Amino acid sequence: MMNTNRRTFLKSASTAGLGVLFIPNFIERPPSTKLRFAMIGVGARGRASWSQVAVEDIVAMCDVDDRMTEEAYKTVPKAKKYKDFRLMFDEMANEIDAVMIATPDHTHFPAAMAAMQLGKHVLVEKPLVHNIWQCRTMKKAAKHYGIVSQMANQGHTTHGIRLVKEWYDAGVLGDVKEVIRWGGPTTFSPDGYFSKPEAFPFPVHEVPKGLDWDLWKGPAADLPFNNEYAPKSWRTFYDFGSGAMADWCCHTLDAPFWALDLGMPHTVDAVVPNPEVPDHSMIAKESTITWQFGARGNKPPVTMKWIEGMGKPELKEEYGLEEMPDNGMIMIGSKKTLYHGGRPNNPRLLVPEEEWIDFQKNKPAETIPRVEEEKPVQEWVAAIKNDTLPGSNFDYGADLTEMGLVGVLAQRFGGTIKYDEKNMKAIGRPELDAYIKEPVREGWSYGEDLW
Repeated sequence: MMNTNRRTFLKSASTAGLGVLFIPNFIERPPSTKLRFAMIGVGARGRASWSQVAVEDIVAMCDVDDRMTEEAYKTVPKAKKYKDFRLMFDEMANEIDAVMIATPDHTHFPAAMAAMQLGKHVLVEKPLVHNIWQCRTMKKAAKHYGIVSQMANQGHTTHGIRLVKEWYDAGVLGDVKEVIRWGGPTTFSPDGYFSKPEAFPFPVHEVPKGLDWDLWKGPAADLPFNNEYAPKSWRTFYDFGSGAMADWCCHTLDAPFWALDLGMPHTVDAVVPNPEVPDHSMIAKESTITWQFGARGNKPPVTMKWIEGMGKPELKEEYGLEEMPDNGMIMIGSKKTLYHGGRPNNPRLLVPEEEWIDFQKNKPAETIPRVEEEKPVQEWVAAIKNDTLPGSNFDYGADLTEMGLVGVLAQRFGGTIKYDEKNMKAIGRPELDAYIKEPVREGWSYGEDLW
């Protein structure tokens, strides 16, 4: 195990906000040791993960849909192939060190929990999970099983997000009391990430050849198959995804959440002018969500808005812009306002160009260690080998996801949510309990023993 001096350093580094933590119960590996990876969900975002490690180090691949596997299985021919990750772990537990999970949101949790219970290090695509109880349980599990965790939100590895925090910490923005994210309405497209069935109630379609629909549903409701669910447009439907907000808040709201140390909101309001279906099963095209955060130490309360297809923030003369961009995020400070696009890669102050050029020549010192940009897998692998945790480990990633999911509840059901963070309750709205901790189908229950 680590010596006391190194342990003390890692703890103090964590306190300084460097994203480095001591991992209890972790058996140290020499940095030269090769890791053996398993992949659950191998197409699309899955490929973005497994393509960052050596092909020969991938020992197992699992996907329920043959339509998504052709490229992966051709590229990694020696890996053992599975459709059910539970069978994969039964047969190969002793041959796997680390697991990457890039399935639809509703199956992140059972796949990650099954891996962590076996002591496997875990990387999970964003958003981390599908409900608030799962966020809390993932945090508990990562600590309990002593594993190295990572939520793969690429923006948290960028230099840009570090600049945002450094500039805020140096007082460049002053007191930030308002954050606004905006973008176009969700676009329903037959070939896009968001689509909708041709009729309501949703018609029943024949399950495509090669898709194990029962495994694809996993813990979710036992719904009949519809072509819009899989393989691509599941984010439209709350049984499986949580719309554009849960998908993108882990990118666009990551920087303010980290820099301002927002934590959980005490109140969330939603304006949803045109819900798509009356039973709350499907996302709406347009909405505005407003979170209210209390004071944190000497940091003032913050109001944060998510505007989806309902306009842009006010264009102010001091921004030095002819018009506001079509999408992005601004942190409005008492001294300066900061902007970045959908991801935090390229932040800038909204000031006239001459002032911006001068600022870049004299910007605050870099205080946060840099990692390779947009490579959360590589940051995670390095952390496994060096007894640290990456920046978007489950302690951080679960909190960021939970903040977004409280917003999703308001977006889905409307009105105001008074959020009791300690007890995971929407005060006065007991009907939301079943969505804070969703019921699961038989055979898919994980994590109950940790409470």
